Amino acid sequence: MRLFLVVSILSMLFSCNDAEFVPAPPAEDQAPFTWDNATVYFLMTDRFFDGDPTNNYVHTEANQPAPYRGYQGGDIKGVTQKIREGYFADLGVDAIWMTPLVEQIDGSVDEGTGMSFGFHGYWTRDWTALDEKFGTEADLTELVTVAHENGIRILIDVVANHTGPVTALDSQWPESWVKTGPRCAYVDAETTINCTLVENLPDIRTESEEEVELPEFIIEKWKSEGRYEREVEELEAWFEMTGYKRTPVNYILKWLVDFIREFGVDGFRVDTVKHTEEFVWARLWKQASAAWETYKDQYPEKVIDDQPFYMVGEVYNYFIGNGRLYDYGDRKVDFFKDGFTSMINFDFKYDATKSYEEMFSKYDRLLHGELTGKTVLNYASSHDDGSPYDKMRERPLETGTRLLLCQGGAQIFYGDETARSLSVSADGDAVLRSFMNWDDIDTNRSRGDLTTEEILEHWQKLGVFRKQNPAIGAGRHLQIDDTPYTFSRIYSAGDYKNEVVVSLRVRENARVDLGTVYEDGTELYDYYNERKYTVSNGEIRVEDATPVILLKAI
Repeated sequence: MRLFLVVSILSMLFSCNDAEFVPAPPAEDQAPFTWDNATVYFLMTDRFFDGDPTNNYVHTEANQPAPYRGYQGGDIKGVTQKIREGYFADLGVDAIWMTPLVEQIDGSVDEGTGMSFGFHGYWTRDWTALDEKFGTEADLTELVTVAHENGIRILIDVVANHTGPVTALDSQWPESWVKTGPRCAYVDAETTINCTLVENLPDIRTESEEEVELPEFIIEKWKSEGRYEREVEELEAWFEMTGYKRTPVNYILKWLVDFIREFGVDGFRVDTVKHTEEFVWARLWKQASAAWETYKDQYPEKVIDDQPFYMVGEVYNYFIGNGRLYDYGDRKVDFFKDGFTSMINFDFKYDATKSYEEMFSKYDRLLHGELTGKTVLNYASSHDDGSPYDKMRERPLETGTRLLLCQGGAQIFYGDETARSLSVSADGDAVLRSFMNWDDIDTNRSRGDLTTEEILEHWQKLGVFRKQNPAIGAGRHLQIDDTPYTFSRIYSAGDYKNEVVVSLRVRENARVDLGTVYEDGTELYDYYNERKYTVSNGEIRVEDATPVILLKAI
């Protein structure tokens, strides 16, 4: 009789703790979106997917590029196709950041490694036209429409600091618009702003208060394309509305804001922020925000929600550990006050080498302290960081875990989620810019002990959980236990409250302490392993080892 009672009691306990395999519960009402928790997918348009072979640039024998420095066929239609196929939704992506789409220089430059072309989008020839190799205005309109229908925002990369290099086939912007020296020395603010980044990359005279006329080659180009009168009329209206002088940078600001008026893009990723005077970005923010509010009023059916316009800045070597400030050496600047919602965080790749708790507690302290009301965009790899986290792709699961579970925004660089190689045979930043490895997905290529499918599935599970639970990026962090490492994130906004518990590196037959987040008897669902638990004595028992447990009450 006594043995029967013991067995019965143990059976009751295990029935409360043992996992039960069940399908994922129905999604609750859509979680409120916040840029503090956004997952941003950053892709190089030319390197992602070729949706329209008819616009591909053909490199002849006479203009062969150096490895990975020529056009490879990716375009706007390719991105739209992948949105329709659900690729981004399956990753939990909130926004897509695309490299600049404006018309690029004609021809190439020799950078010492062979011919280089403007496939990346950062070598502007004409801010008022899309590059036909990327697509048409109709293509971009369709992209934004399809993205918004799928709850995905579109961010356009914008450049106001420089034009493209001068080539034998292209026209040069006049000296009234650009300067070609001195080279930046990065000693102080002056030698970082009033200078050229590299040789043969003309720097816009953003500091100038002298009014200038349109360059002759732009006038001739617009006339040949039958749009001169329209462009001039729009400029007249712009300068009358803003009261700005006709300085080089004020022309460019008008052309950048047109992306909002004409296409309804949701935000800008701003290039080379620290190389330009702060007033430029304050003006861009003011005019972009005004254009965005007007667009939302005019086309309420075309936007996702009532979010304000978003701007994230690339201040090279901005570190979250420095709070709101960037140090030029002779003075410190708070770019957040000039309208930036967020800054790209160059600290993350270093913080990712630390323990999870050291990293997470640091971000919790800063994002809910000095940076309250602003946020950062973390990244593990990017298009121009030659020392990314896990460059050899030896820890693709851990990369996803650290990036997608860290507080703040998360930037997935195309192919992070599929372990695309960052060490192809090329020189300089070209090693980071191979074509998206769709073949690895199609063939389920082995990557050491893992397959591409397993890596992608890991990123998808984390990404979707993150999207559905703003507590991950925007909530308060609290460690619950060391072994296995377990923490809670809790987020509140008005009447909405979101509570989750995450446990990492869980061994078999582990007991996971849930702290005080969930009462006994609460049913939890593990969205990573698709199991249901019932809380007993403030914990759950996990039979099988797993890298991640993602828990939420059901």
